[in-house]
Amino acid sequence: MVVFFKWFKKDSNLTDNNSFLIVGLGNIGPKYEKTRHNIGFRIIDFLSSEKDINLQKSKLGQLGILKYSGKKIFLLKPSTFMNLSGKSVKYWMKKKNIAVKNILILTDDLNLDLGIIKLKQKGSDGGHNGLKDIERSLSTSNYARLRFGIGKIKYSSDKVDFVLGSFSKDEEEKISKSLEISTKVILSFIKNGIDNTMNMYN
Repeated sequence: MVVFFKWFKKDSNLTDNNSFLIVGLGNIGPKYEKTRHNIGFRIIDFLSSEKDINLQKSKLGQLGILKYSGKKIFLLKPSTFMNLSGKSVKYWMKKKNIAVKNILILTDDLNLDLGIIKLKQKGSDGGHNGLKDIERSLSTSNYARLRFGIGKIKYSSDKVDFVLGSFSKDEEEKISKSLEISTKVILSFIKNGIDNTMNMYN
């Protein structure tokens, strides 16, 4: 009986290779809803709408569950604000026993032209505070991220105002197609793996 208990305890800590955690980065509240910095939230909202998924208020975020290609996908919008995103990511990764390789972070990127999408297997935080906190919380930068271009700025001093600003009407029209493509990249990441997906979409 004692031997069985030890085995069960060990097995319960194993990661689930059939579960994925897709995290859109952003700041909570109407004030930030349409800002460039919240494009990660918008990708989650777009995918949830496409797949008729209801996001429910949960611990440290809003969470939805999608079944796709025999996999269970947790869609997360952290409620910790951008700079503390890692707290929410780590909590749900541990709670659902999700491997780091099955995590995909959706983030805005100042170094990409508007609407350009790049999938990366790992990398630096690029000065992004949300990614910095995730790396700090997970003790690794080896997690996948989908970088969504929000446009480039000429002067670094304008960075905060730019990322917390809203898209223009013309920009909104341009990113609508990219939001659609982003959902296809996410589903391919789950079904086909990151290497095949990067070859298809990068």
